[in-house]
Amino acid sequence: MTLGRYTLVLQQGGSNGGTGIDWPDTPGEALAQFSGVVADVLVFVAAFVAVYLLGRLVLVPLTNRAMRARGFDPTIRSLAENVVGVLALFAAVAVAFTVAGFEVFLAAFATIGGALALALGFAAQDLLSNFVAGIFILKDRPFEIGDWIEWNDMEGTVEDIDLRVTRVRTFDNERITVPNSELANNALTNPVAYDTLRQRFVFGIGYDDDITHATQVILEEAARVEGILDDPEPSVRVTELADSYVGLQARFWIGDPSRADLVGVQSEFVQAVKERCDAERIEMPYPYRELTGSIDVDGMTEQEPSAARADD
Repeated sequence: MTLGRYTLVLQQGGSNGGTGIDWPDTPGEALAQFSGVVADVLVFVAAFVAVYLLGRLVLVPLTNRAMRARGFDPTIRSLAENVVGVLALFAAVAVAFTVAGFEVFLAAFATIGGALALALGFAAQDLLSNFVAGIFILKDRPFEIGDWIEWNDMEGTVEDIDLRVTRVRTFDNERITVPNSELANNALTNPVAYDTLRQRFVFGIGYDDDITHATQVILEEAARVEGILDDPEPSVRVTELADSYVGLQARFWIGDPSRADLVGVQSEFVQAVKERCDAERIEMPYPYRELTGSIDVDGMTEQEPSAARADD
């Protein structure tokens, strides 16, 4: 029987107990019969060690240095080192089999490895998708730990970025574990990506009120609120002519934004404008409806208009 470049002599019975293999009877015959195998095993081991050490001691440090120079995240550098290490292992096995002349084993190894990789690929499509998305998130840095992000009508503060998932703490103190593919494949807002953040709020005044006066009141109160920047300066624009009010949209900027700062500054600003408008007798009207109808009293119907105010 031929296996690679080696031949095992098969017999139909014989003095070796009927095993079918021509085993050597003396140490000299054993040395002569298996000397080629021993030599090839030694070649295999030497080639494997040489290639593997070359990959671990040369390629891995070079990969780390190159990725560090390009500013990659430590997590990605560690992942790249592990991948290069695994590739060095496979390369060492392949080269060792080839140099030692074990082509049959190499072909079988490649076939089994390919089939295993295909099966794992089909079984772990979502896992691989999240894994690749995690690499791009760590590389592109659309957000960082501590950032406030918004996606798919959800929002929160990033607590941890892993290669498979990102953990987000909501403002109700809940933890959401989000697959990285969801964040990488959908529109995501990072309100704190820059040093400043602009906000808008619409104040409604009555149609009989002076727009110029109301605008001046809003700007003066914005200048008094700590947290609203002077540069860029606040501004006010008429944006709505609603059923019951004229809409004045105030636009202001805050520095070093966070959601807590945003809510606090906006609350203080709106309260100050409301109190100032009350003092200046600037009306902030609310929607109202006039209800009309009939009332049946003792069999007699009387038409009686009535008016009521109600929020829409």
